[in-house]
Amino acid sequence: MSKRDYYEVLGVSRNASQEEIKKAYRRLARKYHPDVNPGDKEAEAKFKEVKEAYEVLSDPEKRARYDQFGHAGTEGGANGFGGFGGFEGFGGGADFGGFDDIFDMFFGRGFGTRSRRKAPQKGADLEVEMEISFEEAAFGTEKDVEVPRRETCPACHGSGAEPGTTPLRCKACNGTGQIRVSQQTPFGHFESIRTCHQCHGQGTVITTPCRRCGGEGQIRRTRKIQVKIPPGVDTGNRLRVAGEGEAGVYGGPPGDLYVYIKVKPHEIFTRDGYDIYCEVPISFAQAALGDEIEVPTLNGKAKLKIPEGTQSGTTFRLKGRGIPYVRGGGRGDQHVKVQVVTPVNLTEKQKELLRQLEASLSGKNLQGRERGFFEKVRDAFMG
Repeated sequence: MSKRDYYEVLGVSRNASQEEIKKAYRRLARKYHPDVNPGDKEAEAKFKEVKEAYEVLSDPEKRARYDQFGHAGTEGGANGFGGFGGFEGFGGGADFGGFDDIFDMFFGRGFGTRSRRKAPQKGADLEVEMEISFEEAAFGTEKDVEVPRRETCPACHGSGAEPGTTPLRCKACNGTGQIRVSQQTPFGHFESIRTCHQCHGQGTVITTPCRRCGGEGQIRRTRKIQVKIPPGVDTGNRLRVAGEGEAGVYGGPPGDLYVYIKVKPHEIFTRDGYDIYCEVPISFAQAALGDEIEVPTLNGKAKLKIPEGTQSGTTFRLKGRGIPYVRGGGRGDQHVKVQVVTPVNLTEKQKELLRQLEASLSGKNLQGRERGFFEKVRDAFMG
């Protein structure tokens, strides 16, 4: 069974610092330690896997071999081959990033024909959550968000060397970034090439680290970034702000910033897609006689005609009064549900007037469906 990538096991990027690797190991070791998970074979296996990954990545020389040859570089002999078996038939156990060196060795392209400098790597992406109001989600806005991130050191411009100083050529590899290792095997004498443990493939060594960044080439800062929120967004939507993530390494581009939207609830409106819903109260007289009322919308108040004989719970639609479409081209609708309010705290005169009204109706002026309902009730109780 092939092993998982050590960086994947620890959950760190391939350009992670030693401090990041140590923190990841401590977190996972606490999680999967046998003392914390007694009798859990799966946790025990994960703990061993995490421990093995840390033992390699925490050692600069082992890590350099692993970066070049994969798992084959940490098994068998010190040269990273371990015989041919370490490559598992040039299959899943080998990191093909070191394949060029294998061809150099077997087909005589020669050692030192090119330098194995580390390739530019894009910076890590960042994620933040932003809470906005219902109206801001509907019509769009621009808001600032504070983002802690790693940036290229302004003093050394990412080189890691103190300004005014120059990194020196690595004596171990003579500036090539690689060293040659000889090995006697049952198949004969071979020479392999691996990343220099002294300069880690850079070909140069920093003798005077930058005081601003401690030689890392990056510093941590909190930046205020303006994010443009388009109209129509909703909770769960993700916005990408290109180039506002962490700084790249070895000249690589910065990562991106991803903003996850969370919309605050509204006092009046609820939302379903691009349509919005609300309820408004009307009086018994307005429902019975009809009226024209004002209802709230996202753009202020609007007129709504209530037909005569409107029942409580009836819903009306205001076309185009909902949420604007994210991609433009229109808006959803607003749905207004009317609720007939039963009057309370009536005076005796008001009660008498209602009794007279009830007596005058005597079931004759009720709508057909309501008359039918009362007839069914009467039949049910009178047989």
